[in-house]
Amino acid sequence: MRKSSFRRQTAVATAVALTLGAAPAMASAATPQPSPASAQTGQSSKAEQYADATLQAMTLEEKIGQLFILFAYGPTAEGEDPRNTALYGEASAADIIDEFEPGGFILFSARGNVTDPVQVATLSNGLQDAAEDAGAGIPLLVSTDQEQGIVTRIGSPATLFPGNMALGAGGSEKDARKAAAITGSELLAMGIQQNNAPDADVNINPANPVIGVRSFSSDTDLVSRLTAASVKGYQDDAGIIATAKHFPGHGDTATDSHTGLPVITHTLEEWKQIDLPPFQAAIDAGVDSIMTAHIVVPALDDSGDPATLSREIITGQLRDALGFDGVIVTDGLEMAGVRQQYGDAEVAVRALEAGVDQLLLPADPRVAYTAVEDAVASGRLSEERIDESVHRILLMKYDQGVTADAHVDVDKVLQTVGKRAHLRAAEKITDATTTLVRNDAESLPVSVEGKSVLVTGYGETTGRTLAAELTERGADATALATGTAPTQAQIEQAVTAAQANDVTVVLTNNVSATSRQKQLVAALDATDTHLIVAGVRNPYDVNQLGDIENFIATYSYSAPALVSLAKVITGEISPQGTLPVDIRSAADPSVILYPFGHGLTW
Repeated sequence: MRKSSFRRQTAVATAVALTLGAAPAMASAATPQPSPASAQTGQSSKAEQYADATLQAMTLEEKIGQLFILFAYGPTAEGEDPRNTALYGEASAADIIDEFEPGGFILFSARGNVTDPVQVATLSNGLQDAAEDAGAGIPLLVSTDQEQGIVTRIGSPATLFPGNMALGAGGSEKDARKAAAITGSELLAMGIQQNNAPDADVNINPANPVIGVRSFSSDTDLVSRLTAASVKGYQDDAGIIATAKHFPGHGDTATDSHTGLPVITHTLEEWKQIDLPPFQAAIDAGVDSIMTAHIVVPALDDSGDPATLSREIITGQLRDALGFDGVIVTDGLEMAGVRQQYGDAEVAVRALEAGVDQLLLPADPRVAYTAVEDAVASGRLSEERIDESVHRILLMKYDQGVTADAHVDVDKVLQTVGKRAHLRAAEKITDATTTLVRNDAESLPVSVEGKSVLVTGYGETTGRTLAAELTERGADATALATGTAPTQAQIEQAVTAAQANDVTVVLTNNVSATSRQKQLVAALDATDTHLIVAGVRNPYDVNQLGDIENFIATYSYSAPALVSLAKVITGEISPQGTLPVDIRSAADPSVILYPFGHGLTW
């Protein structure tokens, strides 16, 4: 990839002006914009004119750049980081944008992009400044993965929700739409125009290591309804691009596509009945973007290629059969599931051949860019094929409003992010999701006023947060974290602490048949303490824990979920959630212990 030797903003601006005449008045990126599906004919026509004129003025290099979504390490656009240099040969995000001219940039908390909402907005503006100065001067689509629940990139003071499966337990389309609208509006205020959500996978495999509570449910109809509601919340209410994922359906896997290549063994008819409907619902709701999955589905393509690289799946099913003409984005190309069979150069080209539009996170960006350039030069990929994808991307940018002004007002970020009305709504929505699965001998609720309470098990921050909430309700609560794999010494320490307390709350997280958490819960259950068990991720934990008296499912260890948990434990509220999945016997999976829709209350 070569740096541009000259700037072409003037040529592009001239071409657009000639095509459109007077430029239409556009709102800033922080103002909700109509999605392509809901845009009026005049607006769509102007978008087409913009995309056509811009495309005509672009060089091949600039077009190829628009296909890529990159990232950089660090909290600012100008700040240098040696990890950037190692990956890109450029030290800062601004330099990466100048060199590669990408169409999008994605933000990660784990890669140092997030400290607080004002910083995120400042970073987003800095990225847009760099894009304006690079190549054709086309604004970026800044994106992130704010699914909520266990996949949350931007934490407090942003408004937090407990995630999809919790919303499934609430069962309310209105609440799912409201949660998406709030999340989307806050992202847009920070300069993020595209959210890689909602997850539209139907999680029918309790052992799924990568989806789980990221899915709304194991029930296809419920997933479909809440997926559509979320799309409308993001796009129609908040004015942010939604991305339904992971097509053609990642819900029945026992392998994590980050580390391996899962195979879905559904028949064609099973796929149509189980996995397809939520994506059809998303399309019917006007979703702007759909993300692919790095999974093999022999019923759809028997080549052994992952869906991301399969023309039969991406073009044959998603484009032709379902009629989706929005933007198709790959899941991360740095993931093992898509890299096992081909090198990084070949993966980028094959994904475009399959029919995708955006290439997310190539493992070696320079190799991927060069491969696409070489494929066009050799005739393997036509420039017309590149133009098809760039045209879709430009349309989406225009309809989103970023082509008018992608910047946000940093001074106004906190007027939207984490505002009181959003926090109240999140609390109300979360309170409707906490699920009481088991309550033998009516061991719940329990008054903690004046009692000593131990919170142990999963999570240092999680335990401290719950202990603080119980203390606010009159308890003398302390936290002792033992993690997901407690040692014998940690189990003994927890037992000793429990014996010195009136009430013990043990938090579990993904208890498997071999998990040491089983020994912890059993040892605590053998003491005289009043034991309360809460699963703060997958509700399936209860089928591994033996004859415990009670079990509460929160589906999340986010702060709002823990507040609601404290309310349920103490009887401040009655549990309202119902299971959005079947929970089967660990010994005999044909036996359903707690069916879909089960939920106790008082």
